[in-house]
Amino acid sequence: MTRPRSIRGDDLRVALSQEAARIMFENGIEDYGFAKRKAAERLGASDYAVLPKNAEIDAALAEYQRLFAAETHDDTLAMQRQAAVAAMEFLIEFEPRLVGPVLTGTATPYQTVSLHLFCDFPESISMRLIDQRVPYNVGEQRVRMNSERFLLLPTIEFDVNDIPFEAIVFPRDGIRQAPLSASDGKPARRASLSDVRALVETMERFSPCA
Repeated sequence: MTRPRSIRGDDLRVALSQEAARIMFENGIEDYGFAKRKAAERLGASDYAVLPKNAEIDAALAEYQRLFAAETHDDTLAMQRQAAVAAMEFLIEFEPRLVGPVLTGTATPYQTVSLHLFCDFPESISMRLIDQRVPYNVGEQRVRMNSERFLLLPTIEFDVNDIPFEAIVFPRDGIRQAPLSASDGKPARRASLSDVRALVETMERFSPCA
């Protein structure tokens, strides 16, 4: 029989979520695991069974932004999304999709903007950047497609308007299936260029300065 979680355990879990969210926001941390460990260390939590889920940290992060960064968060998010539009227009031939916190709205001021690109020959993306004299770095990232299948895919890092970007390069047919989100384990949301333009237009429409 499963024992009910104590009230103290529930309170600690909430406190850990809030502290991890604060760490991520104030320090530009994007690694959930690192933020959880730092939060546990600061709060003296030794029971890893009470560590919050990534989705709980996302909820706490959204609440933190609402309470402590409402005046600046929307402006920062708008700039990140505008930079995403510029990058997606530049890379339009690779069917770019925006993913991650800049799409969902929980991005921190230091957030790396995440894109998915689709191309059977990743070198052609590098050539596009070289042609336009855009500095970049290449790497690899392991993505989870389902509970049993992982892919090791190339990545390209570059900046747009001093905002950092990381693009994961999928094969052309990778557009059919999104990898699982690190936040909730569900297929990651992907937004097309037209979707992101609509987000930017909506933010501009409801901006107090509009």
